[in-house]
Parts: sequence; structure tokens; C-alpha cells
Amino acid sequence: MTFSSTTKAVVLLVFCTFFWGSCFPIGKHALNEVHALSLVFWRFVIAAGCLLIYLLWADMQKLSLSLNQWLWVVTVSVIGVGGLNLGLFTGLTYTNAANGSLIMALSPLMTSLIACIVLRKLPSFAQCLSLLVSLSGVLLVVTNGHLETLVSMKINHGDKLIFLGMLAWSLYTYCSQGISRWMPVIPYTLLGMLSGASVIGLMCLLTPNVHPLTEVLEGSLLSVLDLVYIGVFGTVAGYLLWLNGVRHLGASNASLFFNLVPIFAVFTSFLMGQAVTQLQLLGILIVIAGLLLPRLMLLKRAPVQL
Repeated sequence: MTFSSTTKAVVLLVFCTFFWGSCFPIGKHALNEVHALSLVFWRFVIAAGCLLIYLLWADMQKLSLSLNQWLWVVTVSVIGVGGLNLGLFTGLTYTNAANGSLIMALSPLMTSLIACIVLRKLPSFAQCLSLLVSLSGVLLVVTNGHLETLVSMKINHGDKLIFLGMLAWSLYTYCSQGISRWMPVIPYTLLGMLSGASVIGLMCLLTPNVHPLTEVLEGSLLSVLDLVYIGVFGTVAGYLLWLNGVRHLGASNASLFFNLVPIFAVFTSFLMGQAVTQLQLLGILIVIAGLLLPRLMLLKRAPVQL
């Protein structure tokens, strides 16, 4: 049995969102012993180290890019990777997790909007319906069925920072579609990790109460394993799988799978001993249905072969 490149990309994106979703409860556990900026810094340092070792082992050919291409890649990486993590984790200092999850869930819609603006075309009906259904499932999960959470949500300083981080990730997702055509995924991912480590490392130096090395040395073995998991699976594997999905499915289609992140976060939380409600399970089914809608509509339009 053979699988098409599209099917493989879909499967890899599901794994990607699982790795990212599982990082939320694991990261929450690690934050008991390390600062948020320290966590993100070690995340990128571990990821960059893994990718650098692989590139040296694989003995890949040196990149032949123009100056404009290098500047474009560095700019996109700094804004997308560094901007997302800086906005997200700094914003969570001033707002709650429900607000942050809700704002980040807007990423697929924002990515599609960016694509429509750049390409000057309207989104398809299937795409709009898929976004609407998937986002409805996410809202059901993050609000626990209490829609008044949406009405009463105030736009405070933290919400604005997370929104900027979400916008940075949406831009990164869209721009990565074009960059991956002339730059290999692994070197591009490595550059993104180095850019993220540089931005967050600078923030650590400017924050007096943050000491990444000391926090790790004085932390428990379990907290170190948390950081390794987040760095290897949540970052290296996650970003490589994400960029592969963007390359095969396009930025707009790949961004739909971002809605699975909070769903897998719920599953991982359950495995770590936290309860999962029937309402959350219903939200999971709605999100999956939203992701399958475009493919089901394509199958419906396809002629039957006799």
C-alpha cells in the first residue's frame, strides 16, 4: 500500500501538532523550576545543537544564496520564531491561559487572510467552512463551553503581546512556503532556531531575575528531561514536520492543523493525570470534522470510476 505525498504530509502534520500540544503540559511542569524565558532559550539551544550535529554528520553541501536571500531568511526567522515565543511567553505573564489559547487559535484564519491579501483572491467556500468549524471546536475546548468568556475577554497588554506573536507565526508560516522552494528545510530550521536563541538570549540578559544556566544546574533531573523533550520533539521534530507540511500542502491548508495543538494538549494533560470532560471530547470531534471537510468535499466532486 502506497501513500501520496499529500497523505504523508497530513500524517506528519498530525505528529507535529501532537509534539507541540504535548509541550504545553510538559512545559507547565518545567516552569515550576525554570523561568519562562529560560525554558524558551534552552528549547532553541538544544534544537540548534541537534540540527548542527546532524548537518555535520550528513556533510551537506554549503548553501549558495544571494545576499538578499540571506537577509530575507534571517528576517523571517527572527520575526517568526523569535517573535512568536517572545510574544507568547511574555504575554502569558500578564494574561491567562484561556485568552492565550484563544488568540493563538486565530493563526489559521490569519494565515489564510495573509495569503488572500498577497495573492489578491478570496478564500474558497470549503476553506472558509473548514476554518469556521475547526475554530468553533477550539473555542468549545478553551472556554469549556462558557461562551461568556469570549464576551468578557478584555484586551489587556498580555493579549496584545500574544496577538503580535500569533501574527508573527502566521507571517512565518506563509513566507516559509516560498523560502522552502530554494532553501533546504533543515538548514532553514537551524537558522530559525539560532535566530530564536539569539532573540530570547538577549531578553534573558536584559532580565535581572533570569539565569538559564543556574536554573538548569540547580533543577531536578525531571525538569531537565522536560527541557530535552521540548527541545528535541517540540522544536526540532515539530518545526521540520511543520515546514514539510507547508511545502506540500501550502501555508493556508497546513495552518488548519494548528487547531489540533490545544486538542493534543488536552490529551497529554489527561495522560499526566488531569481530567478530560465530555465537552472537551466533543470539541476534539468538531475540530477533526473541520479538518476533514475540504477533503470530503473534494471526494464528493470527484467523478466515480466504474
